[in-house]
Amino acid sequence: MKFGLIPVNIGVESVDQMVGLAQLAEHAGYESVWTFEHVIVPLDYESKYPYDASGKMGAAPESPFVDPLLALTAVAASTKTLRLGTGVNILSQVNPLYMAKQAASLDFISNGRFMLGVGIGWLREEFEALGVPFERRGARFDDYVVAMKKVWSGEVVEHQSDFINWSGFKSYPLPVQKPHVPVVMGGAAGKIYERIARHGDGWYAPIADPAELKAALDKLRAACDAHDRDFDDIEITTMWPGRGGKEAVEVMAEAGAHRLVVPIFALGENPVEGIQKLAEEVIA
Repeated sequence: MKFGLIPVNIGVESVDQMVGLAQLAEHAGYESVWTFEHVIVPLDYESKYPYDASGKMGAAPESPFVDPLLALTAVAASTKTLRLGTGVNILSQVNPLYMAKQAASLDFISNGRFMLGVGIGWLREEFEALGVPFERRGARFDDYVVAMKKVWSGEVVEHQSDFINWSGFKSYPLPVQKPHVPVVMGGAAGKIYERIARHGDGWYAPIADPAELKAALDKLRAACDAHDRDFDDIEITTMWPGRGGKEAVEVMAEAGAHRLVVPIFALGENPVEGIQKLAEEVIA
């Protein structure tokens, strides 16, 4: 089982604190660190946050959200083996050519340690602030993933769709990882299983219950069968259940998880002690 830590880019008071947490994680035996993304946090919003019964995300408008790719670049420059993941960036609301360039560049800078976690987004007010239509964001997401892989191929890019008109160019540097930066898709609703089966290298599942995870993976396996995709090629990242120690890890592994991501806020008031304690009692 691999262990990650999330988020290293939110609520931090300095770059030293952010990088220090990542360095501590690397030294303690964590495999990866991950980020969350929101460009803005509205004072009020009608959109429903899908991962809490309240419909609200647990972040005030004043919460520092360091840009994930910039945060992971700083971490990459200060670590050696730690893998770096976005959990997740909202692909549907950004320019996919910039995203492809930035992802390839971060993979280059980190010498092949980057995982691009992406999702379709839920916060309509954020899309509106960015001047991007909220409608058809799922179709836009699918198209962007296909198009970005063409950018990462090193070949002449040709891609015309409802959303993109690209022709006759190349973009370098290419990702260090081949055939491309791993695309980890986040979410647990809608067409997520079909999307992963068609275009994903991994799934970032917002699930901490082993029975729920197993049922979800049965749906993903069925989608893979329908699209002639090898289910075993997909890496499953999910949430640390927060209790149960080594036994909980074994249960999550039996359910199908390859990586457990540990929320920093679940490790107690002193995250340094919490990171070290989990490493000593579980990861080791």
